[in-house]
Amino acid sequence: MTDTAFATGTGAARAEDAGSQELSAAEGRFAEAALDAHKRRGLQLAVRARWIALPIVAVFIVFLNPVWSVLYYHGLLALLCLNGWFISRAGKVGKSRLELFLIFLDLAVMTFALVVPNPFDVREIPAAMHYRFDNFQYFFIILAAGTMAYSWRTVIAIGTWTAMMWLSALGLVWWFSSPVPGLTEAVGAALGFEPELAEFFDPNSFVVKLRVQEALVFVLVAVTLGFSVRRFNGLLRSNANLTRERVNLSRYFSPNVVEQLSQNDEPLKQVRSENVAVLFIDIIGFTRLSAGMDPHAVIDLLREFHGRMEREVFRHHGTLDKYLGDGLMATFGTPVAGKQDATNALACAHAMRASLSRWNRDRAKQGKPEIRAGIGIHYGEALLGDIGANRLEYAVLGMTVNIAARLENLTRRLQTSIVVSETMAAQVKAELAGLDLLDGAARHPDQEVRGLDQPMTVFAWA
Repeated sequence: MTDTAFATGTGAARAEDAGSQELSAAEGRFAEAALDAHKRRGLQLAVRARWIALPIVAVFIVFLNPVWSVLYYHGLLALLCLNGWFISRAGKVGKSRLELFLIFLDLAVMTFALVVPNPFDVREIPAAMHYRFDNFQYFFIILAAGTMAYSWRTVIAIGTWTAMMWLSALGLVWWFSSPVPGLTEAVGAALGFEPELAEFFDPNSFVVKLRVQEALVFVLVAVTLGFSVRRFNGLLRSNANLTRERVNLSRYFSPNVVEQLSQNDEPLKQVRSENVAVLFIDIIGFTRLSAGMDPHAVIDLLREFHGRMEREVFRHHGTLDKYLGDGLMATFGTPVAGKQDATNALACAHAMRASLSRWNRDRAKQGKPEIRAGIGIHYGEALLGDIGANRLEYAVLGMTVNIAARLENLTRRLQTSIVVSETMAAQVKAELAGLDLLDGAARHPDQEVRGLDQPMTVFAWA
């Protein structure tokens, strides 16, 4: 291999790698945006779920313990509701130290509420009993809400932090609390024949094995939910890529066609012949018009022109086949034939002409020259299918395409804006849906069309 060939091949490989990296970056940005939108919605749902669940808990604890001192726990529940709102404001995709701190604060408040005795409760209840009321299950509310919005790592962190706080609080309460005298002895006297049973019913006993079991089960549930969230995020990313592909398809196909393409398996792979309407539109005198213009102004002009014409193609259920410099080619009846493809094509041509008229009125106010365009449409059999090897392109090929292009050129000679073939006009009549679209057409028989042996009759609109 020569040095030149090697350099060329290396450059192509680098260009391909750069293109792949750019595509991956675009996919990453799209997926990141989807995850961010999901998290925003999830945080809102989590806050609403919290604001529904915690008031229910507040009512329920009154049912369990109908004394005034229970208002202390209502205050702590209100604090959790408020902190949930702060979390929703601080949450974002990726690392957020403030969000993690607020989540940690959430769990700390919960642990404090469930372990530390109520200072307004005058009853003398052993500290160990606060671990015996099965209050640990309330942590599952926080964990369940977390799965709506947080990353899988955060969900697992919630499980780990909760277990650590719960067991750490157990150690502190065991170390600093004092057992209520007489209770252990009374239980021992009644159940001394079974030490394990006596320990379980002893109000001063923390039953450490059960506390460790609670923490271990919570961590296992958190890990399971965390990996479920991770799997869901993967599905969300895949769905984001599918959405991106649909957005890309919508640049070429009308929305109803995109919907049909997304619901069928590889509908474009089969090469087939189909009757379609082919439309060409081109700016008349574009070379002369752009000769004295700034290159950036030329690009802006083409973007405005293409954007206006593209909207009409999609609005009339057409497919944008390709841009052709200062023009474009559109097809009607692809990739799936409809009941009024010819009617849609002719209606699109009239709408394009009306759009150009409106645009020219705006340009005239700005002192800009008029934009004139020629439109040619033919209806007939064409070959439809993918062409290319690694990079496929959906193509419409055949004499129908060539004739439509020739009819667009014929607009110059006839000094008209729209020219359609007699076959096209006959198909519009046969479809019966747009007979009024043929009003005002001038019939031009015996027109020579390059590539055809016989002259043809066309219809034209000024």
